[in-house]
Amino acid sequence: MCCVTVIQSQDGWRVNYPQTDVCAAKGSTVKISCGYTYPPGIRYSDIKDRFWFTKEKDGEPVDLKTDSEYSGRVKYGYYKRTLIITDVRESDSAEYKFTLMTNKTGEKYTGSPGVTLSVTGLQVQVRRSDSTWLELTCHSSCVLSGHPEYVWYKNEKYIKTASSLLVSSASTDRYSCYLGGSSGQRSPAVYGPQRPSVSASPSAEMLEGDSVNLTCSADANPAANYTWYKEHEDSPRASGQIFTITDFTAEHSGNYYCEAQNEMGRSNSTLRLITSSGKSHSFFCSLTHYINNPTKEVTHRKRGL
Repeated sequence: MCCVTVIQSQDGWRVNYPQTDVCAAKGSTVKISCGYTYPPGIRYSDIKDRFWFTKEKDGEPVDLKTDSEYSGRVKYGYYKRTLIITDVRESDSAEYKFTLMTNKTGEKYTGSPGVTLSVTGLQVQVRRSDSTWLELTCHSSCVLSGHPEYVWYKNEKYIKTASSLLVSSASTDRYSCYLGGSSGQRSPAVYGPQRPSVSASPSAEMLEGDSVNLTCSADANPAANYTWYKEHEDSPRASGQIFTITDFTAEHSGNYYCEAQNEMGRSNSTLRLITSSGKSHSFFCSLTHYINNPTKEVTHRKRGL
């Protein structure tokens, strides 16, 4: 953020902005201020209007208080020298200028360039500290003013106020944050992959030599990466949500493991494919679920012919 006072002047008119670049968290309240002077011969009573604007219509600035996009969210303080915007949105990112108009026809002065506001949403960044701990930090795309502290939530409940957070790498909880001292919106929660859903298509009877698509999907933030393994094999068979087996034969039967993994953890499911003798085969699908601890499993079975 720039903290140097910038003065715009012309013929005795002067507007100064203490800050020309302001960064704010989405949902918070922002204050932008200025000071001004006017030339000799102009009295205070000669200034009929003064306001903040970002747009012009027919060559004339549009008062933010009349702009429908800011309806109910804009207030002026200290003789309109302070602009207050509540519940800021990313669409509020713009250049804000202060203008003065006198009783004399067509006489006005605008402090230009103005103040650039950047509105950013917060995101939780995950970094593995070691094999036991993860470090969570609340991140914005621009530098927030001062020394911001963040309020942390676990599973929608407040836990602490701190610049960062250490959590167990085996945690299955959801963590989010927002900027302390504001009414800003919380960041999206981060969490490890939930129970993966695995399926085979087609799931009905097929002839040998046909293809089958194995699909794995898990709810996770950050988004999960997927890896497919076959039982008793060390090397992965494929990566990505969909694994296609072409020219299906009896040798392809067996257990296929889908692992969904992100920075917060991992989760596994198993799909069992069994071929019958002859030209066709049937599926016997067994789904086995692990989250972080492979000793915990939940099994679901269904049979199709």
